[in-house]
Amino acid sequence: MKRILLVVAYEGTKYSGWQIQPNALTVEQVLNEELSKLLNEHIEVIGASRTDAGVHAMGNVCVFDSETRIPAEKICYALNRSLPEDVVIQESREVPKNFHPRKCDCTKTYEYKIWNADFVQPFNRKYTYFVYHELNAEKMQEAAQALVGTHDFTSFCSIHATVPDHVRTIYSCDVIREDHLITIRIKGNGFLYNMVRIIAGSLIKVGLGEKDTDFIEEALGKLNREAAGPTAPALGLTLVKIQYPEEILTIDNNSDEEK
Repeated sequence: MKRILLVVAYEGTKYSGWQIQPNALTVEQVLNEELSKLLNEHIEVIGASRTDAGVHAMGNVCVFDSETRIPAEKICYALNRSLPEDVVIQESREVPKNFHPRKCDCTKTYEYKIWNADFVQPFNRKYTYFVYHELNAEKMQEAAQALVGTHDFTSFCSIHATVPDHVRTIYSCDVIREDHLITIRIKGNGFLYNMVRIIAGSLIKVGLGEKDTDFIEEALGKLNREAAGPTAPALGLTLVKIQYPEEILTIDNNSDEEK
């Protein structure tokens, strides 16, 4: 038995998120079904990030256990032949048997994209949130710096979240404008349910001039969901990548556990 890691990219428009749900198509369901057919085993993947309905990913991570003789690095090629065109495996590799994608230190990077113009751009309408009122990206950038560091993000967490600990560390949060495209790029050690979308919705309020640049800092301190801005729509959000220390992904051939 070996544990295999997949790096998964998907266009999330038609999926009800990552995690399996009754009577709804999800990315996890698609992977389980296609892996089970490919390997002739019952496969259930364990995902690193349970993205919401409509959210996209360039580099989500999952693992599964298998008895297959197919080399781990070749599974991505075989699996991509049967996956739908909106789900593509970017990489497959064998990892230590005790590696768990949600129980190891990692850095997650998300981007929230806003199309800020008079009219929708049809070519990116599935991947950006359209805002036609002028946004001040400089003020958004200034406000976003209050998020950097270790904080209790209760104000930026959905009331439906089930985890008891709302403390997370944000390493950077940058608002970048390139013509009509505004990208909120945020990197941290983990994120709460709807956290990035609430941050985006809050920064948009600042960009519109409806809130001052100290709005984010004040909302953090209140530890109340109602203190922050609205939850921005899912379609603008992409999980860009999840990074783990290479040493925890590398198999030690001298370890008894891996033999």
